[in-house]
Amino acid sequence: MPVSIRLALIALLLTIAAPLRAGPLILDAEATAAAIARGALVWDARDAAAYRQAHLPGAVTVADADRLLRLPAPKEVGELLRAEKSLAEAGLDLGREIVVYANRGSPRAYAAMAAVQYFGGRQVAVFHDGIEGWHESGRPIETGDGRRRPAVVRLTPDPRMTVTTEELIARLKDPAVQIVDTRTPAEYAGRDVRAARAGHVPGAVNIPYEENWIDPDANLKIARRQVADTRGMALKPTAELRRLYAGLDPAKETIVYCQTGGRASETFGILKELGFRNVRLYKGSWAAWAARPEAPIESGTPSPRP
Repeated sequence: MPVSIRLALIALLLTIAAPLRAGPLILDAEATAAAIARGALVWDARDAAAYRQAHLPGAVTVADADRLLRLPAPKEVGELLRAEKSLAEAGLDLGREIVVYANRGSPRAYAAMAAVQYFGGRQVAVFHDGIEGWHESGRPIETGDGRRRPAVVRLTPDPRMTVTTEELIARLKDPAVQIVDTRTPAEYAGRDVRAARAGHVPGAVNIPYEENWIDPDANLKIARRQVADTRGMALKPTAELRRLYAGLDPAKETIVYCQTGGRASETFGILKELGFRNVRLYKGSWAAWAARPEAPIESGTPSPRP
């Protein structure tokens, strides 16, 4: 079937798509090992050099991953074909169970999980503790350019999982929608300027993605050499995560964003794990919002969380 016709049928396919996996979206080392034992495919979402140094048994790396993680829209036929080719060459059959990982706490692993879901995978989970957690568990690792046999991959992108700038503008005054800004308080307030304009989307609640970790300052402490490992980036217990997001309504449409969508991907996955029913990723995030003069902005220190 010609690509143009197949992509034209995506909307129909989405109406009959199987639901996402009923099991957990976030795994520990033991659950990851169990998934590997039952035949799950493993995607190492780090760069190729880190992958060659050490990776989980049987894990694969994916070419052009940065372009793939951008989540090209259904109309971007060329980019979809590139993504399809990269996944197929890596052997990531979207019909199989897939586990993705990177470094502990890395949003890149969550972005890869979101990509698998977006492209049609129904059984995907993320190993939050990543390569460090695997090392700490004492389980075996592999090195070099291990590669799985190529697979047949057919993408069925789900645009319902993401939101465009136009859609977000239209939802700003909708009481059934809540917006989460996962950037730093300085970015949110407009003091840290990383785009054409500074500030935040009106009405957005600021919950930095690092707040999901047991030590939100772990990155800073590592940079200052105050700690020697990434254990502070481990995920908070579920009860603490529920308290962190207690001001949000799990039944509402929840839109998450950051600067370019990476950090927001981590919160996207965690909210889904907590049972939020309709979480959407604003992949363009602040970089796209700030570039649109008609998109309103607010600035100032974060308001108290609801």
